[in-house]
Amino acid sequence: MGVLVMIGQVLLGLSILIVLHEFGHFLAARAFGIKVEKFYLFFDAWGVKLFKFKYKDCEYGIGWLPLGGYVKIAGMIDESMDTEQLKGEPQPWEFRSKPAWQRLIVMMGGIIVNIILGMFIFWMLTFKYGETYVDNTKLENGIAPGIIGKKIGLQAGDRITEIDGQPVLRFDELIGSKVLMGNTVLTVERGGETLSITVPGDILNDVADYDRNEFVGVRTRTMAVDSVFAGGVAEQAGIRPGDSILAVNGSPAPFWDQVRDAISSSAGRPVSLLLQRGQDTMTVRATVSEDGTLGFAINPDTDFPYVTTHYGFFESLPIGAGKAWGTLIDNAKGLGKIAKGELRADKAISGPVAIATMFGSEVNWVKFWSLVGLLSMALALMNFLPIPALDGGHVLFLVIEMIQGKPLSDKFLEKAQIAGFFILLALMVFVFGNDIMKIVNK
Repeated sequence: MGVLVMIGQVLLGLSILIVLHEFGHFLAARAFGIKVEKFYLFFDAWGVKLFKFKYKDCEYGIGWLPLGGYVKIAGMIDESMDTEQLKGEPQPWEFRSKPAWQRLIVMMGGIIVNIILGMFIFWMLTFKYGETYVDNTKLENGIAPGIIGKKIGLQAGDRITEIDGQPVLRFDELIGSKVLMGNTVLTVERGGETLSITVPGDILNDVADYDRNEFVGVRTRTMAVDSVFAGGVAEQAGIRPGDSILAVNGSPAPFWDQVRDAISSSAGRPVSLLLQRGQDTMTVRATVSEDGTLGFAINPDTDFPYVTTHYGFFESLPIGAGKAWGTLIDNAKGLGKIAKGELRADKAISGPVAIATMFGSEVNWVKFWSLVGLLSMALALMNFLPIPALDGGHVLFLVIEMIQGKPLSDKFLEKAQIAGFFILLALMVFVFGNDIMKIVNK
């Protein structure tokens, strides 16, 4: 059932994005009197359609191949590669008959709608739920670095006070793009000293391998055991829900990161745990599994200095729009890092399989709409890339036409469309293969 929920969510999310993206092209074309022959969600490859109907000379339908969607605009070389219509004289209702600036707006229509949609979603989420964050200035116990944080020199108990000289008020800034894009300097307070730690430019490779939460987390005190996995090492050793861990291998462990690190560093070896159960204390011994775990979970500490701010309807607009625009800028910076060799493409790029896992196997509408908003901005950026067969490719050719004062030849556009198709096909194979390999490796 969980898999079906996951698939259903990703199909619903992508369908919303595709339909609205193509609707942007459709509206712009109709506004300039250009005939639209088809409007399809998913591709009706080889003429196979799941559903169709005709209304006012336009065929609407759903194809069987869920790799996108399209509108077929009269007088334009597009995904259909229908060049027969171009052999006749240009008709006033055709794309090729319109001024270059109108054709440019038609090609930008989908991108513009995706940007508006992303901003609208983040605006509504901000208005309804406000913003909740952990006040970084009130974290008395500092941070607990994960694998990535330790690698760059952070230590448990550090207090990160500034990023590139700017005060850090919200803890989530430390695991946001401001830091994880790399080449930033963290001001750290440690034992009465102030240090500077540089975040390397290629840190996103490590984030892709692990998780952004393996950079830093809030340092929490050791909590009681919540559950013990049936048949696991902890159960065999006698650990029970409600037990509190006081020490590991004779060393006091008042913080959860101390317990976790002591256990994980003893993978394959025995450890002793001093437990408190009610009013009694006892020592249990167990051999840690090869993956560095004992097979228990703890009650999460939620006693953080949370701050929640609510905004009015119009007050939420610039905040939501800023969040949406920030995701687009972050994606653009990520592509720039790939181009510069600071970020490996196989680590950075995700496809439908990875996106499905992001939605998860349970329905959470806040998470759903947040992901749709993020994907809408990512889709806008992707379509703006100057690759033939994408909107950005058409935009590039139209800009060239406007500069040189005459259109590029139909033969050139046809060949460019074919080349773009094979580029996209190669990218699709890479993305799907990469998603599968990530799952296999994990």
